[in-house]
Amino acid sequence: MSATTTPRTTVSEREARQVAEAAREQDWRKPSFAKELFLGRFRLDLIHPHPLPDPESVRRGEEFLAKLRAFCESTIDGARIEREARIPDEVVAGLKELGALGMKIDPKYGGLGLTQLYYNKALALAGSASPAVGALLSAHQSIGVPQPLKMFGTQEQKDAFLPRCARTDISAFLLTEPDVGSDPARLATTAVPDGDDYVLDGVKLWTTNGVVADLLVVMARVPKSEGHKGGITAFVVEATAEGITVENRNAFMGLRGIENGVTRFHQVRVPAAHRIGPEGAGLKIALTTLNTGRLSLPAMCAGAGKWCLKIAREWSAEREQWGKPVALHEAVGAKISFIAATTFALEAVLDLSSQMADEDRNDIRIEAALAKLYGSEMAWKMADELVQIRGGRGYETAESLKARGERAVPAEQMLRDLRINRIFEGSTEIMHLLIAREAVDAHLSVAGDLIDPDKSLTDKAKAGANAGVFYAKWLPKLVAGPGQLPTSYSDFKHGVDLSGHMRYVERTARKLARSTFYAMSRWQGRMETKQGFLGRIVDIGAELFAMSAACVRAERLRRQGEHGREAYQLADAFCRQSRIRVEELFGRLWTNTDELDRNVVRGVLGGAYTWLEDGIVDPSEDGPWIADATPGPATRDNARRPFGA
Repeated sequence: MSATTTPRTTVSEREARQVAEAAREQDWRKPSFAKELFLGRFRLDLIHPHPLPDPESVRRGEEFLAKLRAFCESTIDGARIEREARIPDEVVAGLKELGALGMKIDPKYGGLGLTQLYYNKALALAGSASPAVGALLSAHQSIGVPQPLKMFGTQEQKDAFLPRCARTDISAFLLTEPDVGSDPARLATTAVPDGDDYVLDGVKLWTTNGVVADLLVVMARVPKSEGHKGGITAFVVEATAEGITVENRNAFMGLRGIENGVTRFHQVRVPAAHRIGPEGAGLKIALTTLNTGRLSLPAMCAGAGKWCLKIAREWSAEREQWGKPVALHEAVGAKISFIAATTFALEAVLDLSSQMADEDRNDIRIEAALAKLYGSEMAWKMADELVQIRGGRGYETAESLKARGERAVPAEQMLRDLRINRIFEGSTEIMHLLIAREAVDAHLSVAGDLIDPDKSLTDKAKAGANAGVFYAKWLPKLVAGPGQLPTSYSDFKHGVDLSGHMRYVERTARKLARSTFYAMSRWQGRMETKQGFLGRIVDIGAELFAMSAACVRAERLRRQGEHGREAYQLADAFCRQSRIRVEELFGRLWTNTDELDRNVVRGVLGGAYTWLEDGIVDPSEDGPWIADATPGPATRDNARRPFGA
């Protein structure tokens, strides 16, 4: 029998969009390579020559990586973490002693002060030893207490909390609720002002690190009242505060050692001094934090690609079929080529985005989002191909392989662990919409009022005039460019010729911009509903960004004398593979089943095809689709388990 569910907070689609729009950064104060790419402008000067880290940051970064590698090899037992579904206390104690909790925290607060580039290298390394350890470190530093305090905290907050986060305390980020995912307008957790405190009530779901955390970043809605602007607001909360209960430690298909739970707040008092930023700024703080925080996820995806390549190389050279190694059979060789080329490109995207984040001279909100989107999708495909290359052994667990005397290769675990990355920190579908919104920002800034039903005729006339001026200058520039000149980008021609790929990116960026403009002209205000079209536009942009990064990285390695010839070969292979995907995506912009799919969906939801479900049994147990999240006292024992306790 199904349980009664909590009445849902209802907001209109327009209200939800207004909340999301108010939270996003409105201005572009610095140039953005990816934004320009979507506008049809291939600003190679923004990424080439490839930006380089300063020698001192390299020295400190490499010194820490050496210590971390030794620790990973000697202390982290990934098989044990998978088997016991828990990171041992001694591993966390060792990470604290290394300073791994404070990799991005300024040394004056006890941190290591690593750059984004070396922080990501460290996450890739730790994540290769155990994805659960990588998730622990990432959730703590990329979206937990340190990053929002670094960007928005008061000096008093930094002095109070950053030293703890750097060495001893683990933090978690609490936004999602049982009935609220990527639609924060319906956030139900409240923070009611009461004197010098706020009183928090509500339930948070999927609180990564929440089971073991010492400090929490909590997003809650402050009611509007006299003297209080209200709105979604961020707070630093002590995990031991009275009224906080971890009601469940969640279990997943992968990342079995992750400490992810359900946390209930009942009349939890939080000092106003622990509020991060002003009331109503919480969602903006969260999104801004994620601009660089998202880079942690593609870091671990790039690391996964490296491991897939290593296993594919070793196994495919050892395994023979029909008189030769399986790698030399074309069907398998194509998969290995894809893994090698894509790993090279993912690391290129990651390193380029990370270095641009460190230099802070470019706006990288789109680059970071593209890195997350592209990295999560391609890493999953690489792991899937590795399982296929390994055959039955790829589907068999490492423990079973070991038990019967073979090398314990956790390929199936890698596939399970990587699957969440297409959902973490914004699902692929949400990332498509987020990036698309930023990609068309220039158009909406000049012509948005034309398609806004709430604007007056005077506003629309003014917008029409502004749009006319903008497009009169912009559209002619999309007709021709250096991508049509056979001698362009000749500095990317050294043995292997990458200049043709750079010309392709330039030409295709203009084609992408023309396609976007045509779609806006055709659909106008309905453009935001064309999610299939927008997703393909974003995917094309992601491929172009990855091609650019791969070529620029290859040229950097050639100039430095580090595997330049091989880097050019990998970049060439990747670009040729990528171009095939791009052409397919362009074809699907206008030739697709989007409308037919919408009709089928209406039929499915209307019950027209329930007969198709006949002939099966559903092993699911009864219960509500969404758990009851009614505020109130906890009815379960507290499952909180801090490390070492």
